[in-house]
Amino acid sequence: MNKIEKLIAEKGYLIADGATGTNLFSMGLDSGHPPEFWNIEFPERIYLNHQNFVDAGSDLILTNTFGANRFRLALHKAENQVHELNLVGASIARKVADLSERTVLVAGSIGPTGEIFEPLGTLSKAEAESAFTDQAIALKEAGVDLAWIETMSSQEEMESAIVASKNVGLPIVCTYSFDTHGKSMMGLEPKELVKLAEEHSPEIMGYGANCGIGAAELIGSILCLVKSRKNHAMHIVAKGNCGIPEFIDGEIKYNGTEEIMAAYACYARKLGATIIGGCCGTKKEHVKAMADALKENTMECPLELDQMIKSMGEMTEGNIAMVQKYLNPEDASIVDAVSPRKQRRRRQKIN
Repeated sequence: MNKIEKLIAEKGYLIADGATGTNLFSMGLDSGHPPEFWNIEFPERIYLNHQNFVDAGSDLILTNTFGANRFRLALHKAENQVHELNLVGASIARKVADLSERTVLVAGSIGPTGEIFEPLGTLSKAEAESAFTDQAIALKEAGVDLAWIETMSSQEEMESAIVASKNVGLPIVCTYSFDTHGKSMMGLEPKELVKLAEEHSPEIMGYGANCGIGAAELIGSILCLVKSRKNHAMHIVAKGNCGIPEFIDGEIKYNGTEEIMAAYACYARKLGATIIGGCCGTKKEHVKAMADALKENTMECPLELDQMIKSMGEMTEGNIAMVQKYLNPEDASIVDAVSPRKQRRRRQKIN
């Protein structure tokens, strides 16, 4: 049993961390400036962000390397710094984890290239695999426990990152980001992620959803993933945004509260997720609320869409339709399907 599986077996679940960008912006990061540059420019701030999440209860922290691939870095004329930025970023997280009094895992964050694959675009799978391999090599050299492939929307890009991570020998967690219609930007449904992930088991140990819209929407995606799975040995991952982003006084702010994120964490756990964290907008206070709620384990979390919306916020009509698509009559003991009348009433509320 590896380090990751051992920790999950002991605790039953892992608390992942929260947002990187949101918290770095609050520390002074300018819009448009790559967060990965701070691994070198302000390593103490990156260290502090990791430490804040560990103090709040995170068992797993993501490296500040989301956009540290040659294509994204080329936008800032830093394509030759892939190895350095990944190595330093992962080393900072590794130091925080190693100095903790309890076991904390380090996940090497690998995000999308920002390019479109052939034939719609110009990026080939070979080029993508090469770019992700450069990133994975540096992350492994710094001692990450696993590769965390996140916020993907196309199968070709996900497969390229998976191949790269497998080739360097890293265990893998992968997540798609699903939009208002319950699909990825490239039109993929939750069941397609499940199929892809299960084909690459056991190298892929877990899969799930991150980012997207709000907490309720992400829980809808988790429900769909759970309904599609066949390999129950694989872990389900939930890493949702802290509510919905709103533009207030010239800044993007998320309307999620500690109470909403606590409910989200408990819903995710009840559905079967074993790695639960936050994405955009999630601060240390939210992670602590999530950790406390899961530890107390007193929230009822009725698995019925009306109650989920009441606890975590609105769901779009498209996501409701996607969830309904994945529910069958025989699932009544697990999730109460919404009656047509309730669904009409809810759509009026959302719209």
